[in-house]
Formats: sequence, C-alpha cells, structure tokens
Amino acid sequence: MADAVEFQPEWASAPGDTISDILHERKLSLRDFATQMGLALDRANELLTGRVTITPETAQLLEGVLGGSSGFWLARELQYREDLIRLESKREIHKDKDWLREIPLSDMVRFGWVKPFTNVGDQLSECLRFFSVSNVSEWREKYQTLLDVAAFRISRAVMIQPGAVVAWLRQGERQASSIIWKPWSAVSLRRALEQIRPLTWRKDPQLFLPELVNRCAECGVAIAIVRTPAGCPASGATWFVSSERALLLLSFRYRSDDHFWFTFFHEAGHLLLHSNKALFLEGAEMDSTHEEEEADHFASNVLIPKDFMEALLHINPNSRDVIRFATRVGVAPGVVVGQLQHYGRIKYTQLNFLKRRFMGQK
Repeated sequence: MADAVEFQPEWASAPGDTISDILHERKLSLRDFATQMGLALDRANELLTGRVTITPETAQLLEGVLGGSSGFWLARELQYREDLIRLESKREIHKDKDWLREIPLSDMVRFGWVKPFTNVGDQLSECLRFFSVSNVSEWREKYQTLLDVAAFRISRAVMIQPGAVVAWLRQGERQASSIIWKPWSAVSLRRALEQIRPLTWRKDPQLFLPELVNRCAECGVAIAIVRTPAGCPASGATWFVSSERALLLLSFRYRSDDHFWFTFFHEAGHLLLHSNKALFLEGAEMDSTHEEEEADHFASNVLIPKDFMEALLHINPNSRDVIRFATRVGVAPGVVVGQLQHYGRIKYTQLNFLKRRFMGQK
C-alpha cells in the first residue's frame, strides 16, 4: 500500500473563519461577539480577519463565549501561522526558480563556474554561493547598483540579459581574486602600456598573457580573461572594485589579435581617462558614447603613435609594406591591418590573413 501523503492546501484559513461560521450559526452579530468578548469592535474584526494573534488569554475568552477548548483555539491559531509560513516559503521558492531563469545557468555549468544539481534547492544554493549572497533579494540589491551605473551602450537590435552580464562580471571578480595587486597608479599604467605594446608580436596567448597580467598587476589593475555566456555580448569591461584596485575584464570574443589588443588598450583608456565610479562595458553591437570615442582614440594612439599616423594613412595596402611598417612601429601586422580597416584605408575583407587567430577558450 502506498504511503499516505499529507494534504497541504494552497491556502490558509484563519481562526476567524471558524469564529465567523459559529457566529453565523448562532445568528450573532460582530457587535454582539465583541461585547461578549469584552473587545472593541475594530479589535474583534481584526480577530476575525487574522490580523491579530490568538493568545492564551484570548483562547480562554473564546472558550467561554463560543465553546471549544482553549487548546483547540490555540492549535487552530498555530496551524494558521504555520500555513502562512509554508505558503510564503513556497512563494519564495517560485520566485527563486524564476531567478534561476534570469541567469545563464546552463553556460555557468558548462563553463565550470557552478556545479550541476538535480534538486532545485541545491542548485539555487550553489548559484547563490557563486554570487556570494545569501538570497535572491540580496543578489538584486548587490548587483542592481552595478548594472545601474553601467555604460551599456546597448543597441536596440541586441538581446542582452542583465543576469548574464552580472554572471560574467562576477566570474571576472572570482578569477581576479587570486591576483596580487599593487595599489592603483595611473602613472605606472601609462608607462606600462609602452612596455605592453611589443607583446602584440607574440603569437601564443600562453606566452603573452602571464606577462600582461603581471605588468598590469604592478599598476593596480587585475586582468581576467573570461568567456561570455549567452545573453552577454561583451568583449571587455572595466571598473574599480575599490579606490586602489581596478579590474579589466576581456572575453576573447572575436579571437583575432587586432581585436584583442585594441579592446585591451581601449579598456586601459577608460581607467586612465574616465570616472572610477562607473562600469564600462564594450561590445561591437553596442551604441557609442563620447567616453567610448575617447577610449577608441586613446587605444589607436597607443597602438599607432601619432608620429606614425601619417605614414599609416599613406601605406601601400599590400602584405610586404604592412609587415615593414609594423616592424618600424613595433606592433603586430594584424594590429596594423585592423587600424587600416578602422580608418577606411582598406576594406574589412582585405589582408585579414595577416591577423592572428587565437584558439577559443575551453
């Protein structure tokens, strides 16, 4: 025989419902009931609607006026309060389930950011631990501010999920937490960028990324490379996690050397030129702003110094001259190709074979 399952209704019945039934049977008005109980009329009405708790003293009065033991009325009150808690808990669980659909859970599991669980409660706890919050309300309070100050520049044609953006940013924080940073120094970063520019020649990210991370950490900037989940069309982001610590997040989304390095120097431009209280989020599908144009200009000037700009704009668009120019300037040929395309000197379909393609993150 199957085990009996306890019935739990989707509603809660206040003790006042029982009181109202008895009053109806006995043809007693609310005023008569209040008088016999020695209560003010409004207090008696609150008792019927469940807005006041039945105390042992009230239970004794109900026993004398309506019958039933005081124990019955106290048990009735206890059951009502337990049902309210149970229903509220179920409502919270339903809201939490909805929240799991707001974040890119499948990608978070696939990328190894969180462990998979078949039980919804366990999965919820795992995701809350990822975000370092105790509940969904705290998540909204903690991360809504981050989203509110974001310079999104989102095109209307782009579908973006705020939960996916937050998850990507959070993974960047988690990944950067193992980096030992020195205090933020704009002077040191400007100096370091000149030393970082020759890294564009290195073909393998495993060779240039460690040096890039170390040089930036010396300036108070943590570099994190994090792939983006579905719903987050970002290539880079920057924000100050404290007055002395900045985070520069890159996604390797387009996997070509010109895009990677331009995005890095663009983000460095935000750190040097703009507010330390804003989050800047970049993506090709995002609308432009004055600050983004300034960061673009900064990145172009670092990659191709002003002294070489005239020569860049008059270069013969062939691989031999591009490589020769790149050697003079001290940046990879693919970076030069990207700048030539940016300034309209060549088409976006030309000389792309000079760009290096990086393998996607696993």
